[in-house]
Amino acid sequence: MSQEQRSIRKSDYERELLKLHEQLVYLQEWVKKKGLRIAVVFEGRDAAGKGGVIKRITEPLNPRVCKVVALGVPTEREKTQWYFQRYVQYLPAAGEIVLFDRSWYNRAGVEKVMGFCSDEEYEEFLRSCPEFERMLIRSGIILIKYWFSVSDENQEKRFKERISNPLKRWKFSRMDLESREKWLEYSKAKDAMFEHTDTQDSPWYVVHGDDKKRARLNCISHFLSLIEYEPTTYENIELNPIEKGDHVRPPIGFQKFVPNTY
Repeated sequence: MSQEQRSIRKSDYERELLKLHEQLVYLQEWVKKKGLRIAVVFEGRDAAGKGGVIKRITEPLNPRVCKVVALGVPTEREKTQWYFQRYVQYLPAAGEIVLFDRSWYNRAGVEKVMGFCSDEEYEEFLRSCPEFERMLIRSGIILIKYWFSVSDENQEKRFKERISNPLKRWKFSRMDLESREKWLEYSKAKDAMFEHTDTQDSPWYVVHGDDKKRARLNCISHFLSLIEYEPTTYENIELNPIEKGDHVRPPIGFQKFVPNTY
């Protein structure tokens, strides 16, 4: 059995994830110190594992530094704006990391396949997107793009789990069902998108998502490898003694406590 087929042991996965989490914290401190601006785009097939990776990246980090952007359906006003305008406001400022859980590439994927945009709007996106991203990079933003790939068989397995599991049911929508019916159309749209936007300035990095644990470790490790940073050295801190005084606290009965149910 090949390495890609063999499932990684849970203990090994957790050990490696802990190491990566430590490095993510170092990266976070470096981003704050140097005022870096990092934008990471996560795209790919439904149920390919984007959300799982994003969750593991943000888990050890300060939400004021590392922010997730997951936009819903555009409003009627937003539909009349310059297409990229909706996303520009969420780009990182100095000392921030922004993770886009889907992004402006909606136009090249779901909008194209499901007919939510015109052919003219789609063609204009393919023309303007590479220049838009070059503008971001010239401005000093570190732009990283990941495409998560998953096999037909594994997507079906994960969809069935989402449908049957109450904790995951919210992840499944009618759009997922329609998207699966258009698997071939999405494949064609993805290939066309890569042809126009997989540039030397802003390349796509493909993550094999059939094995969730490996995908998470591989993606986070690769993300860390793209940015030069140094481990943080913290100063020694000693806790001061608690100040004692003659303050009399109100009776405990004056407060409402959460019941010890467990």
